[in-house]
Amino acid sequence: MASSRRASSYGAKAAIIESGNIGGTCVNVGCVPKKIMWYAATHQENIHDLQDYGFEIQQTGFNWKKIKESRDAYIKRLHGIYYGNLEKDKVEHEKLHGRAKFVGPNRVSVNGTEYTADKILIAVGSKPKKMDIPGEEHTIDSDGFFQLEDLPKKTVVVGAGYIAVELAGILNALGSDTTMIIRNEVFLRPFDAYVRDAVFEQTKANGVKVTTKSTVTEVTNNNGKKTVHVKGENGAKSTIEDVDCVLIAVGRSADIDDLGLDAAGVELDDTKHIKVNEWQETNVKNVFAIGDVCGRAELTPVAIAAGRRLSDRIFGGKTESKMDYDNIPTVVFSHPPLGTVGISEEEAKKKHGEANIKIYKAAFTPMYHAVTSRKSKTAIKLVCLGKEEKVIGCHLMGIGADEMLQGFAVAVKMGATKADLDATVAIHPTSAEEVVTLR
Repeated sequence: MASSRRASSYGAKAAIIESGNIGGTCVNVGCVPKKIMWYAATHQENIHDLQDYGFEIQQTGFNWKKIKESRDAYIKRLHGIYYGNLEKDKVEHEKLHGRAKFVGPNRVSVNGTEYTADKILIAVGSKPKKMDIPGEEHTIDSDGFFQLEDLPKKTVVVGAGYIAVELAGILNALGSDTTMIIRNEVFLRPFDAYVRDAVFEQTKANGVKVTTKSTVTEVTNNNGKKTVHVKGENGAKSTIEDVDCVLIAVGRSADIDDLGLDAAGVELDDTKHIKVNEWQETNVKNVFAIGDVCGRAELTPVAIAAGRRLSDRIFGGKTESKMDYDNIPTVVFSHPPLGTVGISEEEAKKKHGEANIKIYKAAFTPMYHAVTSRKSKTAIKLVCLGKEEKVIGCHLMGIGADEMLQGFAVAVKMGATKADLDATVAIHPTSAEEVVTLR
């Protein structure tokens, strides 16, 4: 949508082919509905703290159906806004609802009708991976999470990435007895160890049971109650009984199976993603690809930015316009959230040498918990390079980390040094002030 609307603004004739709901994964079964559920889970956590703040309340329960109805209605309103924007920007979409399939380098078929275009952009995103285990039909994926009509009493989440962590945290906070099954010792392995380990410990403290160094080998079903068969370290076998929901979140793959890429001659890389250069160009002239289908920085804002820059270059005369994939900020909506921009300490030392890296870090209990019996931690780390101590990594975990990171991401993108942060007056009392007062 971002690329076609930008192209149309330059006078190009643009059309979108879409087989599902407008807005893709993020709007329908990703970031947007997930964040609403995260807010619900955060409210549940805060309810525990209200008595410590002097409020006398009595919680009578949580109505999953009500938040689902409100959430789905909000998504429907977004659909209307997006269709209105396409109409306003004169992007064709109504006649082309269906699954596109290439029948040549510049020709696609939709619902039996063929269309040609001077330039074609592939932006089909990704889909949840399967595990290919016996009984997988008794499980759901992250798409299925948003179809749940009730809160499961007992849930097993399989996976160790951000989707698994986020959904496990939501389910646990809202009252589901939640167990995570992960293959390694910790989850979120690509993230900086300092904040990653802090989230790991806090997740367990919140009540999520984490079974490490294990895999699921089979799921059996008896009248709706599932048994999860687990293979642990050294081949040890165990089961988790009476499970209401088994959620598989073991990654995502490019949604390209039936696109007919062979007919266009579009090449894939070793991970089965579309191979593109720095200009989002495939090996086929005038066929481009952006977003998760390329397998790099798989985040909605990245795809939007890449799409706009592509149209700026092709149709807007901005010949050097392309996506910069360095220093992309991202947040994991765990409980509490984790935010990161730049590279980890481990990556920095490997890339620049340990002697050239200086680390500043702090861990503390945020002021929110000054009067609460429930506690959560905040952890902050800066990764600095060279004598000038340029900030090449900023990693945050704690209440408000999701919101405070955006401003610090601007600073990192602009090349801020530790001295620049030191020269900034702290906002007191906040957790964010700790970033500019680290010693």
